[in-house]
Amino acid sequence: MSSRRHSTVDFTLLGAMIALVCWGLVMIYSASAIWAEQNLNDSLFFFKRQLLWAAVSLPVMGLVSRINYNRAREWVWPIFIVTVLGLVGALFSEPIAGVRRWIRVGPVGFQPAEFAKLTAVLFLAYYMDRKRSKADSVYRGLVVPMSFVGLLLLLIGKGPDLGTPVLVFSVSLLMLFIGGARVQYILVALACSLPLAAYEIIKYPYRRARLLSFLTPFEDPRGAGYQLAQSILAVGSGGWLGKGFGASKLKLMYLPTPHTDFIFPVVCEELGLLGALGLLALFATVLVRGVRIARAAPNLFGTLLASGITFTISLQAFFNIGMSIGLLPTKGIPLPFISFGGSSLLANLIAVGILLNISRQANKDMLMSTRTER
Repeated sequence: MSSRRHSTVDFTLLGAMIALVCWGLVMIYSASAIWAEQNLNDSLFFFKRQLLWAAVSLPVMGLVSRINYNRAREWVWPIFIVTVLGLVGALFSEPIAGVRRWIRVGPVGFQPAEFAKLTAVLFLAYYMDRKRSKADSVYRGLVVPMSFVGLLLLLIGKGPDLGTPVLVFSVSLLMLFIGGARVQYILVALACSLPLAAYEIIKYPYRRARLLSFLTPFEDPRGAGYQLAQSILAVGSGGWLGKGFGASKLKLMYLPTPHTDFIFPVVCEELGLLGALGLLALFATVLVRGVRIARAAPNLFGTLLASGITFTISLQAFFNIGMSIGLLPTKGIPLPFISFGGSSLLANLIAVGILLNISRQANKDMLMSTRTER
């Protein structure tokens, strides 16, 4: 009985998550210690804050993994409304580094956009499950769901933030495809989004500069291409085994706050290609386990929810790493579980808790069917 009870837990996914969180804590300390000491007089400042968020987020993940994911259907609309209110509230908050993405409650600050990613996935899974017979309709299968998701994207983009809307939009199209929407409708949505993306890039000079620096990062290595050039140099200088933990040169004030969006180059420089491959292997494990959980889910709602969560984590990791090595234009997207950020960590671990619960429910159904056959 004990072995059967424990068999409902996806220990491979759970182990990968714990390894990523621990790896993130170590790299945040390494990447931020010198910067925090010089600017905040506390080399452990960011490490302690991330450790506190991890101490809160991991039990929350465990709690969510014990709650039947099907009960989330009852809370879709309240969650959606709260998310919208949070995004609106962030737009009226005090700007930090020129953007309005945070809401502060006493000493604690959080980014509603991080939770909006999960809200979009939850809403689409709920909607496509309910409207499965109308998924091939251009109105019911595309216009209506993308209108609600589009509201979230609009509020996030007002931050301003372009990276997160691109991520959520990409995941949404994948979920619509899995939910049965016609490919031609999805292609039309993609085509309609391109002019909007072009407008957002043209609207802000720094985005135009980032795009040009992506195309020719070493043409202006001290100006617009500075971040990307330094990142590429750090990645390439690590070699096979790296320079050793704590020996990164990138973090020595060459890049501002390397413990956030540009933490992957620090991993490469200190731990080398083998360390980078190890990190990629953990994200690949999340992708593989997430896809398996989606395929084995007891119902369409679970399949769509697991797929959306898996795609969100995997695509975000791909975007961040691609940005760090010059495959994609620079944008403000953190590396899941590794970059500093309490909101990101909490939202991602809640999402993983849902994945673990979907796996648990699938395994329970399989065990029950096996007992029935016997």
